[in-house]
Amino acid sequence: MTRYWIPLAISAALGLVPGVNAADLTRPARFGTLEVASVETAQAQAAAWLKTTGLADAAVMAKFDQLWKADVPLLDKVVGTLELGDPAAAKLMGEARDPLAPAPMAAPAILKDQSRPLFFRANLALGYGRVLSNRSVHEEALEALKVVPAEQVIDPAAYLFHRAISEHAMLNKGAAIVTINRLLDDVATAPERYRTLAALMALDIHTWNEKDLNAIARKMKNVERRLDLSRGGPVTQKIQKDIVARLDEMIKELENQCKGGGQCNGGNCPGGGSGPPNGNNPSSPATESGIANAGGPGTVEKAKLKNLVEQWGNLPPREQARALQELTQGMDPRHRESIENYFRNLAVAQNRK
Repeated sequence: MTRYWIPLAISAALGLVPGVNAADLTRPARFGTLEVASVETAQAQAAAWLKTTGLADAAVMAKFDQLWKADVPLLDKVVGTLELGDPAAAKLMGEARDPLAPAPMAAPAILKDQSRPLFFRANLALGYGRVLSNRSVHEEALEALKVVPAEQVIDPAAYLFHRAISEHAMLNKGAAIVTINRLLDDVATAPERYRTLAALMALDIHTWNEKDLNAIARKMKNVERRLDLSRGGPVTQKIQKDIVARLDEMIKELENQCKGGGQCNGGNCPGGGSGPPNGNNPSSPATESGIANAGGPGTVEKAKLKNLVEQWGNLPPREQARALQELTQGMDPRHRESIENYFRNLAVAQNRK
């Protein structure tokens, strides 16, 4: 069955993708001009490169022939050839594949070495970026993939797919939309699984709203990923501060609704009470966890919330449970679950240090 996809630039122009300006997505129409290389073409290019290395003796060529007869993806055959002909490439890919190896902090210089043949640099960058993307090391995956454009690799579908995965995971809305657009529009032979997942990512981006709790949950997930990679430095701390600031804003908004006589959280104010018609503050909730501000019931001070994030791993379980109960009181269950998971993973990451 033939499937037809609506280009995301058109969707943006119609306002279907909020926050994305259609003008930002403007580019020359290509419509299927990117193609995955045939096995024969890729094998010929790989063999020609291998012979330039000076390592293509009988034993290496026997391994080459065996590799290209194997039932593995085309990209694996090309990257495997690069590893056969270059020890540095073999070492780089081995470290990237090792789940116990520390995540790299920058794309390796070998990918940017202009003295290396383009075939080598482009496809090693793609293979390396794909492995890092699969390990959720999205920052360096993107840095590696950006070394070359999609036109210069043997599998532009894989290039665009893994680039979109990393851009989506890092919440780079505009960049992800452009990459998904290219994958769906420009690579007519892209595997169906790539196209399906790309469309799902586009639909997910369509639901993004920077002002709701789902946005906070997405940022929390990104923080969890970075902490899993032992990246608790300035970038992670900034994301955490943004989370705390937005939570503080949302709580204040709910308090203002209650003080104005409106209903909040389905009739419950942040402190657990209902906003009375006369606008008086509801009765004060328990404040034993130190989150609530004694100056006003249900008010969460930004400094105290920030301190809670920083000290979470050191709090006894009972205090953690009490703090979470107060923090998530009255929230939608799925939002509450996201916040609870965030703090649970935060405790694990902090205890690793």
